[in-house]
Amino acid sequence: MSRGLRSIAMLLGAAALLAGCERPPVDTVQRGFRGTGMELVYNPRTEIKVAEANQAPPISDPAGTEGPKAKDIYKNVPVLGHLSVAEFTRNMAAITEWVAPKEGCAYCHDLEKMGEDTKYTKVVARRMIQMTQHINADWKPHIAQTGVTCYTCHRGQAVPRQVWFKAPPQDLKSDFIGDRIGQNAPMQMVGLSSLTYDPYSLYLSGDQTIGVGGPTALPNGHVASIVHTEQTYGLMMHMSDSLGVNCTYCHNTRNFKNWESSPPQRTVAWHGIRMARDLNNDYLEPLTKSFPANRLGPLGDVAKVNCATCHQGVYKPLYGAPMAKGYPELLVNTAATGSPAKASAALPPPMAEATRSVLYFGVGSSALESEQAKGLTLLIATLVSRPAAKASISGYHSATGELASNQQLANDRALKVRDSIVAAGIVPARVVLDKPLQAEANLSGEDPAARRVEVFVK
Repeated sequence: MSRGLRSIAMLLGAAALLAGCERPPVDTVQRGFRGTGMELVYNPRTEIKVAEANQAPPISDPAGTEGPKAKDIYKNVPVLGHLSVAEFTRNMAAITEWVAPKEGCAYCHDLEKMGEDTKYTKVVARRMIQMTQHINADWKPHIAQTGVTCYTCHRGQAVPRQVWFKAPPQDLKSDFIGDRIGQNAPMQMVGLSSLTYDPYSLYLSGDQTIGVGGPTALPNGHVASIVHTEQTYGLMMHMSDSLGVNCTYCHNTRNFKNWESSPPQRTVAWHGIRMARDLNNDYLEPLTKSFPANRLGPLGDVAKVNCATCHQGVYKPLYGAPMAKGYPELLVNTAATGSPAKASAALPPPMAEATRSVLYFGVGSSALESEQAKGLTLLIATLVSRPAAKASISGYHSATGELASNQQLANDRALKVRDSIVAAGIVPARVVLDKPLQAEANLSGEDPAARRVEVFVK
C-alpha cells in the first residue's frame, strides 16, 4: 500500500473511532424572537439524572372531616389541631414519609411522651409546617397555585440537601495580597468562578440592592459599583444553576435591564428572592437557639434556604407537580391563630392615587400581594415624571398580638413596598421610610384597615 493510501486509511480509521466516541449533542429551546440569542441549552445526559431526582411522590387518599378534632384528643397540637383526627393522622403520616421515612415518628417525638416538646426536631417541625402554610398562602406571586409541601425541600431526607450557612470571612492576617472581597476562592455556589463566594448572605438574608450598572452615564445615586456587579453575578449564577436554565430564562438579551421586554419569569424570580429572604429571616434564623451546636454552621448560624433548596436543578420544583393541592391543610396560614386565617380576598382594595397609595396586608403577613401592588402604578408614574420627588413610606399594624412583633411586621411591610418601588426603576435614595404620624391609627383590633402601608409623594 502506498504512503498516500495508508494516510487515507489512518484518517478514516481515526474518524470512525471519533464518531463512535462522540457524545450526543445538546438540545436548545428557543425562547425569544429569532436572532436574539434567547435560547436555553440542555444536556440530555444530565437531564435524565435531574428528572429522576424530581419525581413527585404519590398523594395519599383524602381523610374524612367528621369526628372530634385533633386538639380535643391529643395534647399540645397548636398548629393542626383544628383538623379531624383522621385528617391530622393523614398529614402526620405524609410528613413522616416526606422528611424522615427511615426514622419514622421517633425523629420528632419521644414515643413515651408524645405530647411533650422534648426533642428539638418537634419544635422545628411545627414551625416548618407554619412556614409551608405561609408560603402557600402569602407568596402566590412566586409559587402561583402550585404550592409546596415538606417534600419539596426534604425529598425524604431529614435535612434538605441544598441549604447554606454563612461563609467564614477572609483571614486578612495570613493573606499578603490584602482583602480579596470574597473573590478568587472558587466555590460551587458561584460556578467555580472568581466571583464573590457568598451572595446568599447579601441577597437571601440581607437586602442589598441588586444591580449591575447605571441606566445612564455617570448616574446620580446609583449604588451598583464593580463590587456590587460581581456580587450580583454570583447570585445570578446560583439562580441559573439552581433552576437548570441560563440568563435567557428571565432576561431578554436585547436589553437585560429592561423589565418591559423581559419574560414574566423575571417578575416571578424577583418575588422568589424576597420569599427566600423572608423565610430565612422570619422563620429559620429565629430557630437558631432551638438547634444543637452540631446542627449549626461554622459561625453558629442555622441552615437557611436558597433557590436550590426547592428547585434542585429544574425551573419548577418537581416540574410543577401540584402536590399541595392534595393537602389543603397546608394551603392556609394558621400561624397567627392556630386556625385557618381569613382569605386574602377579604382585604380592602388598594388606594391608588397619583401622589398617595394605601396597600393592605393579611393577618401576620408581610407579603405584598399582586392585587395590592397594583395600587402603586400611578404613584410610580408620578415619581418617574418628577425626578426630584421622593416617596415616603409608613407601615402600620393591628393591635392584636405582641407590640414588638407587630412593630417589626409593620417595618417588614414597609420594606416590601420599598422594594417594589425600587424594582420599578426608582433610585433607592428617593424612597425613604418614615414612622407613622398617628400611633392611634394602629388601635383597630384585627380590622384589615389597620394592616396597611401608606405611601406619599413629597
